[in-house]
Amino acid sequence: MGIGKWIAGVLGWAMFGPIGGILGFWLASMFGDDADVPSGRDEEQRYNQGQRNSFLMSLLVLSAAVIKADGKVTSQEMARLRSFFAGNFGAQAGDEAENIVREILKKEFNLYEVCTQVRQCMDYSQRLQLYHYLVSLGACDGLVQSEVDLLETIASYIGLSKSDSDSIFAQFRPNNDSNYSILGITPNATDEEVKKAYRRMAVKYHPDKVATLGADVQKAAEEKFKAISQAYEAICRERGI
Repeated sequence: MGIGKWIAGVLGWAMFGPIGGILGFWLASMFGDDADVPSGRDEEQRYNQGQRNSFLMSLLVLSAAVIKADGKVTSQEMARLRSFFAGNFGAQAGDEAENIVREILKKEFNLYEVCTQVRQCMDYSQRLQLYHYLVSLGACDGLVQSEVDLLETIASYIGLSKSDSDSIFAQFRPNNDSNYSILGITPNATDEEVKKAYRRMAVKYHPDKVATLGADVQKAAEEKFKAISQAYEAICRERGI
């Protein structure tokens, strides 16, 4: 089974530990050489590419966990998976990501061990971006309680704060207070607190925070950043700020 340039070259920490074990059915043949990766003076580039590829592999493994949380695999979930990868990493990536996830779905794995590896090897901004995608995947066909429970467990296991996980959930479970929840505040917040919350969240979720993972991952990070800006603008209109 071949794989495209979207995941070509060196694979980092995901080759080892529980994630490497889950992906072992194709890892050895996929990453037997690093021919496409510069060496020597480009060591930083090699490291960043390894981080990027490990991020994507973790995303695929945890996508499988979310997809089977409700006991069924829906066409909406697979369409969301394909469109996310195709839209951000190229057309070939969509089909290949689906093929990999379908293989992972056949396996049983320890979610805590996978999330522990993610927590140890990704910085906080990368974990936020990973989680944002996972919630969007679960929400694409309507979040049921088993999916909510799993996603909350993942948030805890990968070390996200409750306020950050709630902010991400609010984007996909709209209610009257969603704009405030996205900013991590309540409707009782003062105008100054609203402005401070927006500045804080805009810094935390800025796409530049995941720039080392590559332009395509940075592009994918824009969705949450836009949601924060839209929530703030809606609150400002409502309050006449």
